[in-house]
Amino acid sequence: MRLKDKVSIVTGASSDIGKAIAKRFAEEGSKVVLIARDFEKLEKARKEIGQDELTASMSCDLTDESQVIQTVKQIIDNYGKIDILVNNAGAINDPVHFHEMEDSEIKKLIDINLFGVFHMTKAILAKMSDVKSGSIVNIGSISGERAIPRVHLAAYSSTKAAISMFTKAIAVEYARRHIRCNSVSPGIINSGMIKPYLDDPQARKVIEERIPLVRIGEPIDVANAVLFLASDEANWITGTVLNVDGGKTASEG
Repeated sequence: MRLKDKVSIVTGASSDIGKAIAKRFAEEGSKVVLIARDFEKLEKARKEIGQDELTASMSCDLTDESQVIQTVKQIIDNYGKIDILVNNAGAINDPVHFHEMEDSEIKKLIDINLFGVFHMTKAILAKMSDVKSGSIVNIGSISGERAIPRVHLAAYSSTKAAISMFTKAIAVEYARRHIRCNSVSPGIINSGMIKPYLDDPQARKVIEERIPLVRIGEPIDVANAVLFLASDEANWITGTVLNVDGGKTASEG
């Protein structure tokens, strides 16, 4: 088992991708703390994972630094350490023109996609620095690397681009403390707000034909990439942004 005796945190764990990551981690022997705002949704996800002895749910608003600090303290009190952090929690806006967005919508994206990651990473780094060991994996998006024609996500894409640079900066800053930091940037995944579009066979066919591997990604595809980067198999990899997109960013489509 690749994560035997490890203690991991997965934020946004009630989402499709977060749940898939938590499930893979538990399958590989890690104790996994699932974190999100909605405790009932977390418990539903945990039951679907089916590893009750290895998983636990904790409600936390990542935009509230005091809540994050208290949550991390509680995890340390319960488990004695934190080996892995996966910053998966995030939000996306409806694809509208940037000038039509309210400031409150933009601020929400920044609070969740940036400050949520900053708060949790900051709290975890303090603990990992004490033992000079740890692995952090951030979840970005290929939207942080390329703009999509006719899909208006300027604010969201900007936050995800920031995550890529944050990943590299943290990786370099904490390398001498033996803390690794990498990022996974998913492409079009069968999860969240895109699911309704994929229910239309014609729409799905159009999307698939523009992906070199000619299929929509699944949450497990992201989870497997995160598992590798979090594990000791990747112990000489840090500061890397890994696109999990079926070849989309390598193509012109």
